[in-house]
Amino acid sequence: MLALVDIMSSLIKVEDLKTISVDGGDVKKFLRSNEESFCGFGEAYFSFIKKGKIKAWKLHTEMTMNLVVPVGEVGFVFYFEPSSSFEVFKIGTNNYKRLTVPPNIWFGFKGLGLYSNLVVNLSNIVHDPSEAKKSEISKIKFDWNKL
Repeated sequence: MLALVDIMSSLIKVEDLKTISVDGGDVKKFLRSNEESFCGFGEAYFSFIKKGKIKAWKLHTEMTMNLVVPVGEVGFVFYFEPSSSFEVFKIGTNNYKRLTVPPNIWFGFKGLGLYSNLVVNLSNIVHDPSEAKKSEISKIKFDWNKL
């Protein structure tokens, strides 16, 4: 079963992103069209999450997500249904990375920064509620206090 977990978790790409310090405020890179993680553009959207709040569980059947947290800190939890395993990432202002998440992986996230935290998703398709599944937070057992 460990091999399945390794194969499934390798589906999520974690990439360091560049922050350029400039007088007056930093510039944070996100994604270029010539990068491997770019799989087309459908929509970009912002999701704010307050400290300690949780948004879970959701699964996209078609959408590939490119997630960054330019403001604050967010803990992302991914659930791999076939192996009943989890993978956790904490990204944000001081750990600036991009998570590229293919379809068919359950996910949720928790606000960890002091105030409001900003998640940005650049997806390959326009949001379509019919291609997403939702589950009650209690259906997938994860200890959110670990974050």
